[in-house]
Amino acid sequence: MTALIPGAEPWSHTGEGPHGVLVLHGFTGNPGSMRGLAEAVAAAGFHVEMPLLPGHGTVVEDMLPTRWADWAGAAEAAYQALAARSQKVVVAGLSMGGALTLRLGADHPEIAGLVCVNPATQPQAAEVVQLIEDTLASGTEVFPAIGSDIADPDTKESAYDATPLRALLSLVNDGLAPLAAEYPRMAMPLLLCNSPQDHVVDPAQAEFLAGTYGGPVERVTLARSYHVATQDYDKDLIFESTVAFARRVTA
Repeated sequence: MTALIPGAEPWSHTGEGPHGVLVLHGFTGNPGSMRGLAEAVAAAGFHVEMPLLPGHGTVVEDMLPTRWADWAGAAEAAYQALAARSQKVVVAGLSMGGALTLRLGADHPEIAGLVCVNPATQPQAAEVVQLIEDTLASGTEVFPAIGSDIADPDTKESAYDATPLRALLSLVNDGLAPLAAEYPRMAMPLLLCNSPQDHVVDPAQAEFLAGTYGGPVERVTLARSYHVATQDYDKDLIFESTVAFARRVTA
């Protein structure tokens, strides 16, 4: 068993209130990027589940064989565990965690609300997919890292220092491509927090979600933060907005 990166531990918390919040990290990241958010909703009385997604939080080699079905399956299992002890559940995710949040929302209309922070929401352009496929065909399995896109120079995300390309292709083709068609029929409230300066997920993906989503959308602009905004200058804004939203949709 490979040792966990310090701070990458999953977290399960029993709160004082009747409702719960599921917290999901991003691609090549780990729960460390979301711990502040998880602790904020826990402090507000919510039950919390924050899983470590398969292949994450150790070494990048562990992620090479994992695919969208593995991460979505882990998110579903964590949701079921939380729903078993919660009257209502809110799901919150960053980046790929935002995509998993939307997947759960599409599959479970009973979810009270969704919180997406700089979510991946759309399939990549055909030429980008072709580039990934050509790179894999040439024998290259990893690209340089996408992690730690943070404006605050004093903060670093403990993400992997490489991007597994087969896993990325699965996120795009198996995860995002089918998901994009689901948004118009989704009805639960959505809190969408996004950074205009995001060097990992194009901010246009948040605009696409806002423009096609079927339910009510509340927007929060993270003007001072980059992609990993939950660890950046606007983190407290995200925490406060999420707590207020979760309280409102579970009231």
